[in-house]
Amino acid sequence: MQQPRDKAGIAKGVADAISAPMSQPQSPDRFNEGKATYTVTGSQPDIDAGVEAIRTTLKTLPTRPGVYRMQDARGDVLYVGKARALKNRVANYTQVERLPNRLRRMVAQTRSMTIVTTNSEAEALLLEAQLLQRYRPPYNVLLRDDKSFPFILLREDHEFPRVQKHRGARKYKGRYYGPFASAGSVTRTINALQKLFLLRSCTDSFFANRSRPCLLYQIKRCAAPCVDRIDEAGYAELVKDAQDFLGGKSTAVQKKLGMAMEAAAEALDFEQAAVIRDRLKALTFIQGSQAINAEGLGDADIFALAEKGGAMCIQAFFIRGGQNWGHRSFFPVHTADVATEEVLESFMAQFYEEVPAPKLILTDREPAECELMALALSERIGSKVRIEVPQRGDRTRLIKQAQRNAVEALDRRLAETTSQGKILDEMVETFGLEGVPDRIEIYDNSHIQGAHALGAMVVAGPEGFRKNAYRKFNMKNPEISNDDFAMMREMFERRFGRAQKEDPDRDSGEWPDLVLIDGGKGQLSAARTMLEEMGIEDVTMIGVAKGPHHGREGREVFHLMDGREINFPLNHPVLFYMQRLRDEAHRFAIGAHRAKRSKAITVSSLDEVPGIGPARKKALLMHFGTARAVRDAALDDLQRAPGVSKAVAQQVYDYFHG
Repeated sequence: MQQPRDKAGIAKGVADAISAPMSQPQSPDRFNEGKATYTVTGSQPDIDAGVEAIRTTLKTLPTRPGVYRMQDARGDVLYVGKARALKNRVANYTQVERLPNRLRRMVAQTRSMTIVTTNSEAEALLLEAQLLQRYRPPYNVLLRDDKSFPFILLREDHEFPRVQKHRGARKYKGRYYGPFASAGSVTRTINALQKLFLLRSCTDSFFANRSRPCLLYQIKRCAAPCVDRIDEAGYAELVKDAQDFLGGKSTAVQKKLGMAMEAAAEALDFEQAAVIRDRLKALTFIQGSQAINAEGLGDADIFALAEKGGAMCIQAFFIRGGQNWGHRSFFPVHTADVATEEVLESFMAQFYEEVPAPKLILTDREPAECELMALALSERIGSKVRIEVPQRGDRTRLIKQAQRNAVEALDRRLAETTSQGKILDEMVETFGLEGVPDRIEIYDNSHIQGAHALGAMVVAGPEGFRKNAYRKFNMKNPEISNDDFAMMREMFERRFGRAQKEDPDRDSGEWPDLVLIDGGKGQLSAARTMLEEMGIEDVTMIGVAKGPHHGREGREVFHLMDGREINFPLNHPVLFYMQRLRDEAHRFAIGAHRAKRSKAITVSSLDEVPGIGPARKKALLMHFGTARAVRDAALDDLQRAPGVSKAVAQQVYDYFHG
């Protein structure tokens, strides 16, 4: 295996690899998030065509490390793989009789390949993980997780650093601690930091405009640096203690607080001693509430895999600074006929694409190509990463606990899936559907008397909600923003017009098998008319209305396209399921509407005036008080505003008065 390049690191190598020329010109690649798994069995002519496409690519393949992509006739990515020697690895796909059924189906659909060479196999591993996240190919093991991991950010761009929750790109200067298993874990830790170290959590603008302490100071959750209740040096000491605590030095922090409490008591400052005592209680509570004892472990991740009934679960524990920062269950998809070691390897590669790897990873089994994985992760973070399978000692106890959690989580998942399957089967029978829908789309809209109107679409499948497929529709025609029927028509025109254009053959898995509309006969009729005008007559739709008693749950009426109306008895499982789908669409629509309304509040009519930048806008608002007063001002009044020339005043006046 080739060794990675110098200290420039693998990150640059991956970027170079992505921009490297392809071995063959290919059709444009598309992003296929959430694409359904192909189920074509593949006849002999199909397999022969696939093998021939692979052999054509083989003629120009080098024996260097790299990444290959299998693509179908449309150019959609079917599979992404890495190789130490591309020519040798790809040649294996021409020996069809040795392939499992899953890969035979893939070969039968393959019509082209894209090849990217890399400088080492470790670079190929990292590039493969990036491409899996981007294309979501149906024949790879995929880590299905819609949310990024939350971190705690201790910002350093202010003289009084702020502690806050953070997701996404690291665009702020400061120290990031994580990952945490959930937003709840972050919230609990931030609350503990506030109790222990009295750090501020408010925004900089809120901080700058305080004239007296806020409630957090009154309940002893903040030191109130905003009103000089603590100086910069004292606050910096609190920040240092918080960094020590998050870095695993909680014992030292506890000792320091104990000494400070004794000193305050000896000085007869019993009020201060009581404050420190409460902080010590909070620290002791946190130390005693850890689900597992990871003392002495430092920074580590623990993974254990459970397999049952063709499904797999990977349980992850996150240990940072010897503290348990939570655990999460993952259920990778497309794992049929794949060895557990390969599933674990693919999972880890994709997982650490989003999260920095710790220096120690404990697993219940070695992932495939364990040494390569450790090498790639080491190059990515710039220090050595060890992957170990504990055989004795306290670490085996941690692995056993992770294994037990993995088995229990998988059992719960299988039980939920079985129950869900029964509900879906009953729904199919009740509504007369052709089969269990793989993709259900639910539509709703939200506005306040026509203001800030938008529509929303959420997507669900047998496995649950697919939040990466949710969509918002800002109403482009202001004249329809108070007309629910017209809003529904515009949503459907845009959604299905795009689907017709991008996927006319409907083989990407992104056409709905069932559409639910939050509304009665009117909304259903509007949506149906719109689709018929577009030549789409085979999409099954159901309208969900609240019935005659709008305030009572369980009285929903379901309107079918053939004119039938269906009511379910109270506590019926299908009714609960349909309500949950409808409520999720309503929640998403309301949330998007509120965000749009909040954003609009901060927008001023002065923003639209040509030539008015932030400085002149501020000068006008400071002089007149409101944007409305600026709009109504006479030309002479505008000219008297400080920092506003006659030309600018004329420009503002002309804009508002035609």
